[in-house]
Amino acid sequence: PKKPGDPKTPSRLWRKTFVAICTLLLAGWLTHLMYNVLKVTGMTSLEWLLLVLFVANIFWISFAFVSATIGFLVSLRRNFQKSEPVDGNALTTKTVILFPVYNESVEHVFATIEATSKALAKAAPGKFECFVLSDTTNPAVALEEEAGFEILRQRTSKNCEVFYRRRTINVARKSGNVEDFVTRWGGRYDHMIVYDADSYMSPETLITLVTRMEGDPESGLIQTVPKLIGGKTLFARAQQFASEIYGPVLGTGISWWSQCEGNYWGHNAIIRLSAFASAAGLPKLKGAPPFGGHILSHDFVEAALLRRAGWKVVIAADLHGSYEEGPQTIIDLTIRDRRWCQGNLQHIPVLFGTSGLAPTSRLHLTIGIMSYLASPLWLLLILVGMALSLQNRFLRPEYFDGNTPSLVPHWPVIDPALALTVFGLTISILLLPKLYGLLSALTKIDWAEPKKGISLIGQSLAEVLISALVAPILMWSQTSAVSAIISGRDTGWSPQQRGDEGYAIKDVARQHMSTTILGIVLSLAALAISPIFAAWLAPAT
Repeated sequence: PKKPGDPKTPSRLWRKTFVAICTLLLAGWLTHLMYNVLKVTGMTSLEWLLLVLFVANIFWISFAFVSATIGFLVSLRRNFQKSEPVDGNALTTKTVILFPVYNESVEHVFATIEATSKALAKAAPGKFECFVLSDTTNPAVALEEEAGFEILRQRTSKNCEVFYRRRTINVARKSGNVEDFVTRWGGRYDHMIVYDADSYMSPETLITLVTRMEGDPESGLIQTVPKLIGGKTLFARAQQFASEIYGPVLGTGISWWSQCEGNYWGHNAIIRLSAFASAAGLPKLKGAPPFGGHILSHDFVEAALLRRAGWKVVIAADLHGSYEEGPQTIIDLTIRDRRWCQGNLQHIPVLFGTSGLAPTSRLHLTIGIMSYLASPLWLLLILVGMALSLQNRFLRPEYFDGNTPSLVPHWPVIDPALALTVFGLTISILLLPKLYGLLSALTKIDWAEPKKGISLIGQSLAEVLISALVAPILMWSQTSAVSAIISGRDTGWSPQQRGDEGYAIKDVARQHMSTTILGIVLSLAALAISPIFAAWLAPAT
């Protein structure tokens, strides 16, 4: 019989080929249209640069659109399927749920642990245990944790025991925390389910994950698609709505083409401990941070290493009951984003310096890298387009090429009608995935109450407006993060603010000072070109 993990369980190559061909055709067609927009009187150096930046942006937009289109079609069929029943008593393995914490709210995290332990003690007695992995450095918080653990032990039963340990030497942050557990206590368990400090999962989902692991001995990791909850601010509620409505479509698309070569997002996933211990040890990158040292975004790399060893890495987009909390403010999001940006850019040496990785695993790493490099590319596209417009507005054009005799002047013009068409198509493929999510959600509501459908449509329009206004702010913050990392600045490791306390207006003004100045400068430059151009750029400025 085939040994689990060797050789690799194959994926359907035609699915990935289909996605690649569709992406290339769509991106190629839009690039051809953009070239026709610019080449009316021949291509200048600035126009060639604009075209190159357009290609770099449109390729990833096209890829996301194709993936979302497939996810929409698959999710429509799945909306009418019934959920599989679960029986916790039928489980034959032992699973540990890990709660890595770092200077977190003790009351918040321990309440989650207590609720999880009690639910599993009832639904699957003796099949699960909970383990708090503390990397807390604040002495006051550490004392709270120890006191909270004593209370927790009294409130929970032997049917789902809770354990606690705190490291005093915080090597390699979260990944080191989990590695320390695996090397010390991992042999006691068959699987581990990793939580974040703001994760939640229903007992039915936890049992289903273990059931699927037991039913497929070649699975090394099964990742759920968490939905955001707990949003209290307008920004957080908009993010939460997007996660609820658009997340299943996007997750289903990724699951469809990645198949056995999915990804890991660091939490709300089940991992086979023997596979993880034998295959997913992380390297320490050469050099100093931000590009060297311990890998911050360890999850993508661990998934790639598991797949390299032959284990299946699956995204279970069909599972419900998996949740996490999101940042309540844009500032909190950018603080988290800065850390993620550094972690994803650390994947560059992993991508080019690690042998034996599956092509799809390399694609996941590339997508993570491009999710942050896309922002400076987008900003450069705007700036080059503006420079081209300013050049045509203020500089004296060379109507005749001095090298080639001609009786016809070379006018520096573009095709405005075709330019508008390209703009409309680009906006369409950006917004259609949101429409897919809305249509998928509308199939699941009770149309005996049409107000629900109308409300859902209204909320979707509001989310589109909010996300359009937030996008350029995040573009600049991510561009600044990329610039800081390239210049050698390390992000450090600070706990995430998870509450909704908010910030004083002076803190908001200081944090967004550079963003505001950029918006003013771009607005003035756009007005210098023409009021119409300024109006067109207004959503960003």
